[in-house]
Amino acid sequence: MEIMTYQEKYKDQIINLILDIQNNEAKINLSLDEQPDLKDIRTCYEKDGGEFWIALEDDEVIGTLALMNKENGNAVLKKAFVKAEYRKNGILSLLYDELLKFAKEKKIHRFVFDTPSVATDCHQFFEKRGYQKITKEEIPFEYDFPDRDSYIYMMER
Repeated sequence: MEIMTYQEKYKDQIINLILDIQNNEAKINLSLDEQPDLKDIRTCYEKDGGEFWIALEDDEVIGTLALMNKENGNAVLKKAFVKAEYRKNGILSLLYDELLKFAKEKKIHRFVFDTPSVATDCHQFFEKRGYQKITKEEIPFEYDFPDRDSYIYMMER
């Protein structure tokens, strides 16, 4: 298993993994068109000092996690997805560790994360790491996300 930053050759695998989990597992019915960040990952994440990580097993994308850098030490965590058969293997923890190292270098100290209400494993993962549920009005910076049945979490380090 390997963790690396985004490479264009994995774009289709990333999109397929995310859409499959969102629509077939979670049944939230998000289209690719509703997620323009997936169409241009480099621009959406890297241009403002963010990053997109992937976990690979035998050159197959099995997990993703991204950080969208905002101003003044703020960031949005995005695209926390791991293939079902790998979820008990600590893949999300490995991706998150990479994200935290990167955030420390960039002096990012506040993280916001939105997740579908049905993603209970994801909720538990972030709650164990100190994230607390907040309202949309409590987000301390401008951030638009697909207006679905989602929970919003925030954590400061």
